Amino acid sequence: MIDLGKYATEVLLAYAVSISMIIGLVWISLVAARRAKRVLEKAEGS
Repeated sequence: MIDLGKYATEVLLAYAVSISMIIGLVWISLVAARRAKRVLEKAEGS
């Protein structure tokens, strides 16, 4: 890994925040997909 010097904390924190935001978006997408699937299955069953 490259030497980040005095900015190591800030860079690693930025990576951590970015990764957590990506994980959050994936989780929200999965929840929305499950909800949409339930609604479609309910509509098809009627």
